[in-house]
Amino acid sequence: MKIKYWSTACLLVTTSLFSYAQEKRHLELEEVIQLATTQSSNAKVLDAQVKTSELKYEEAKDSRLPESKISGTYLAMNSPTIDLKIPTGSGEGFGISTNQIFLGQLSINMPLYTGGKIKNSIKSAEDSWKATAYESLASKEQLALNAVHLYLALYQAQQARELIAENIKKAEQQAADFKAMEQNGIIARNDLLKAELQLSNYKVSYQEAIKNANVINYQLNTLLGLPEYTQLDDINLARAKAVETILDNENEERNEIKSLQAQKDVAQDQLRVTKAAYYPTIFATGGYAALQVQNLVTVTNAANIGIGLSYDIGSLYKNKKKIRVSQQQLSSLDDRIAMTNDKIKTEINEAKENVLFAKKKNNLYEEAVDQAKENYRIVKDKYDNGVADTDDLLEADVQQLQSKINLAIGEATLIEKYYDLLLATGHFNTK
Repeated sequence: MKIKYWSTACLLVTTSLFSYAQEKRHLELEEVIQLATTQSSNAKVLDAQVKTSELKYEEAKDSRLPESKISGTYLAMNSPTIDLKIPTGSGEGFGISTNQIFLGQLSINMPLYTGGKIKNSIKSAEDSWKATAYESLASKEQLALNAVHLYLALYQAQQARELIAENIKKAEQQAADFKAMEQNGIIARNDLLKAELQLSNYKVSYQEAIKNANVINYQLNTLLGLPEYTQLDDINLARAKAVETILDNENEERNEIKSLQAQKDVAQDQLRVTKAAYYPTIFATGGYAALQVQNLVTVTNAANIGIGLSYDIGSLYKNKKKIRVSQQQLSSLDDRIAMTNDKIKTEINEAKENVLFAKKKNNLYEEAVDQAKENYRIVKDKYDNGVADTDDLLEADVQQLQSKINLAIGEATLIEKYYDLLLATGHFNTK
């Protein structure tokens, strides 16, 4: 007895802990989109990439600042033999003994003209930042769309689970009625077995629906960055609306195209940087030096200022191929933009057709529900009057259940296709 009570207590504690670990939460579709684009692991990686590009742009702006260097040197040496050639006014030389040298230098170089290299390098970093930002937005839109698909798939699984649960209650009552009639000799045992078999099939379908809902729930939690055991409440699609007038609106420029155009700007900036090598670099320079040779000489206040010029002669014969590479990159980006535009046009056309098809299909599903309901009523009357058999009644019941499940799937599919169209036409707002 003690073992039995101990096992029961452990079971209760385990059940309570598991229930506590499962946090229940209700999410609207707008919240799902917001979480997918801000809290998911993929979204955080995309944000980090944009931040890195921004920091590289800030780093590039520092190239406009002067270069400053300070150095100091101490040298220990042996005592050299020094023959000083400077006339001293006497016939005797000096006995100079030194074994230490101190040297300090400060130099500052300020670029004045670089042929546009600095300016275009900064512009390249800025355009690269823009390209990364647009690419991140495009990726986040796809993340949000994946979340929408999972959210609607969860709705479909939950609806199937609830509808099957309702049918199980009705099938249990039907099986109980059949059993009573079989015991009273009104129906054959075979009819009772058919009703019980249908009840068993419903229960199997119910377990499968639970499994499907749990799997999709877990996938959605992972995508949204929620605790993995969060249980999402039953979804209500009343507020999950997409704008149907989008079919008549003009298309907006997709973020993929904006990213490619920014990449083209980067390539143009790099081409200008490469061409800048043909021009000289002019810079202002200044410095300060101090020198002390022990027992020999001390130099202080040795300041200097001036203008310097440098020119890389090798660029005259090395730069041509670099320019050709940059020009080829520009040409490739033009081809990619054209190819992406064609792909987007195809996606828009397909998305519009899918929306129209889903609307027509959903209308037919609504008609089918009414037809299945009326069919079940007629078959039930015939069965009660002995005109229809058990097979007809059970089949009509299955058809009624399937029509309700199809309608739930059709409603979710229509919303899903609208969001596909929003993404394809550039109207998917993830903010």
